[in-house]
Amino acid sequence: MKIGIIGSGGREHAICTFLKSSSKVDKIYCFPGNAGTNFIAENININLNNFQEVKDKIKELKIDIVIVGPEKPLVDGIVDFLEKNEIKVFGPNKISSQLEGSKIFTKKLCEKYKIPTANFGVFEDKEKSLNFLKKCKFPIVVKADGLASGKGVYICDNFEQSRIAVDEIFNGKFGKAKEILVEEFLKGEEMSFFIISDGKTYKKFGSAQDHKRVLEGDKGKNTGGMGAYSPSRLENEELDKKIIERIIDPTLKGLKDLNTNFKGFLYAGLMIVNNNPYLIEYNVRMGDPECQTILPRVETDFADIIYACVNQNLSSVDIQLSNKKSICIVLCSKGYPDKFENNIKINTINQIKLQKDNYIFHAGTRIDNSIIYSNGGRVLNFVIKSANLKESRDQAINLIKALNWENGFFRKDIGYKVIEQ
Repeated sequence: MKIGIIGSGGREHAICTFLKSSSKVDKIYCFPGNAGTNFIAENININLNNFQEVKDKIKELKIDIVIVGPEKPLVDGIVDFLEKNEIKVFGPNKISSQLEGSKIFTKKLCEKYKIPTANFGVFEDKEKSLNFLKKCKFPIVVKADGLASGKGVYICDNFEQSRIAVDEIFNGKFGKAKEILVEEFLKGEEMSFFIISDGKTYKKFGSAQDHKRVLEGDKGKNTGGMGAYSPSRLENEELDKKIIERIIDPTLKGLKDLNTNFKGFLYAGLMIVNNNPYLIEYNVRMGDPECQTILPRVETDFADIIYACVNQNLSSVDIQLSNKKSICIVLCSKGYPDKFENNIKINTINQIKLQKDNYIFHAGTRIDNSIIYSNGGRVLNFVIKSANLKESRDQAINLIKALNWENGFFRKDIGYKVIEQ
């Protein structure tokens, strides 16, 4: 098979890596890819907003299956467009992608299908939002409705913080805002729960714990993710059953009632309170950096799984996950998630020797004349799979130290809740 991967982050480099190890895959193209994918695939520099151009290139290269990594093209309807042009695509259509594209769409679905979630209010202007917030008990959560690269969520401890959040959202920090979401703060522990679906059947695809806050101890601003580990320490049979029965099944029924179905990865961001799940948000694709921690644990041929999905034959595949644990630490550009510099050389990366089950996935990088440069806030992902999470974390930190990139910073405490138990 020839496979095309849309995206340029750590998630796409990980997908590329595990497809490359399959004997079923002859060639991989990345649109546009990064410095890491450049070594195992052919990067195609293309405007992802121009679906016609993307389609023409896919046809020209005779690509058999396209995997869409990031959320924006999914929400914009790239799957519908490519499928109309008889291209096999792994990823959800435009209607299903509203689960991530609009937090308010998801909240209303939760309300209709009695999916457990935080109590919420939807407001269409600053004045109404602030009048409501004046009467609220804090902490409270304020969210931008649309896509915000994981950064449009504010956990506010007092009215002043919530006022700033409302101002920033309505002033267009995450694009034009017609509505804002205010919801109660649930006290518990977060968990990421994944399924994969072919539109007819679905299977569980592992769990993870993401660390979104920029500072150690889960403090500071929200980011796209500073690291993750898999599986989540909270995972157990009873909880899995509750998640499927109370959250996943009613969501898929809701989509069916809208005359559509879900194909691709669905990622439920959950808050677990006393072993009961509450839906915080959905992502309609593999998480980043959760993808980088889950894929090393997948023992079934990844290409077989994708092929079965696009041919609506997932029931024929037995998805096996390793009992080993994996951890991902994200090396970021100094200043992220605020202002940071790009185009800083990463000189020593090619000198790092990786052992078995050690990976460095490129996220925000580019390559020019064989020299690798930073090209984003989250630059590299250091992933280790082993029987012991503390060992994995220590190894990842040692690799980051060996890289010795002066423009980078990272969290040393990824997985602290499980490691320190």
